[in-house]
Amino acid sequence: MAFNSDPAAFQVQEKLKLLYSLIQDTEKERVNYENTLHNISKTHDKITSDGRITPYYQQKLKSLYSNAIIDAEKEEQILRKALSKINEIRTIRHERRILAKNAGNKDTFRRGAHMKMLQISAQTLPLWVSKIGEKPPPLCAAIPAEPNYIAKPGDMVAALVKGIEEEDNWILAEVVLYNSITNKYEVDDIDEIQKERHNLSRRRVIPLPLMRANPETEPEALFSKGSVVMALYPQTTCFYKAVVNQLPMTAMDDYEVLFEDSSYADGFAPPLTVAQRYVIAYKEHKRNGKANISS
Repeated sequence: MAFNSDPAAFQVQEKLKLLYSLIQDTEKERVNYENTLHNISKTHDKITSDGRITPYYQQKLKSLYSNAIIDAEKEEQILRKALSKINEIRTIRHERRILAKNAGNKDTFRRGAHMKMLQISAQTLPLWVSKIGEKPPPLCAAIPAEPNYIAKPGDMVAALVKGIEEEDNWILAEVVLYNSITNKYEVDDIDEIQKERHNLSRRRVIPLPLMRANPETEPEALFSKGSVVMALYPQTTCFYKAVVNQLPMTAMDDYEVLFEDSSYADGFAPPLTVAQRYVIAYKEHKRNGKANISS
């Protein structure tokens, strides 16, 4: 297959080949690591059966544990290279999509397929994998952006826009550009039906997370239970006030949130799940009307 007419496609193909090679290398290192762990287990069993540890076995265990650490570090390095390669592929495809969009080639999806695409986008958001002593960066899960941060073209944001009947609503939008002279964003409504472009000040735009956090290793990067947040209501492209009911248990899990709803006795609707990417800090704003979650 020729890629001369499409350099981006050629780059992706080459990076996929490198990724495949890295995955094979990972498997080789994993086999070495598992063999070392097996030998450690056998040595411990021998010590247990003898009821004592001799200088020979003491030295053998030290050597085996040192080898296990080296094997684990090698596997980690390869995995990080693989994750980096995946991110490079995502970046190329993302830039390609932006170029196509700017050229007027806009994809149109049925609403069901569009909602599914947004969910997949959230599930495949890069996972932050920290090194020892390293803290999650801004825009990792619940950690907000730096005050002077400017979202890039193509980034997903929550945007406060005027809706029908002149009420303010937080919608899911995509950044078109940022004008440093006016300090305003141009964003496109992500909704396939609306397809509106808005010119908004920075205070009316909230960047969405660029990475997911692993609850098992970075719990501090997540909202705590009971936190008041804004979350994307399922099967819509609008954010509404909610309370975190349950945190994700694993990196692949979603939050469980309670959306405000005055039709229920306690003021909240039954719990719904929302991906990390679509749960952000609550931001107070004036409303001229009542939110309508049927958007």
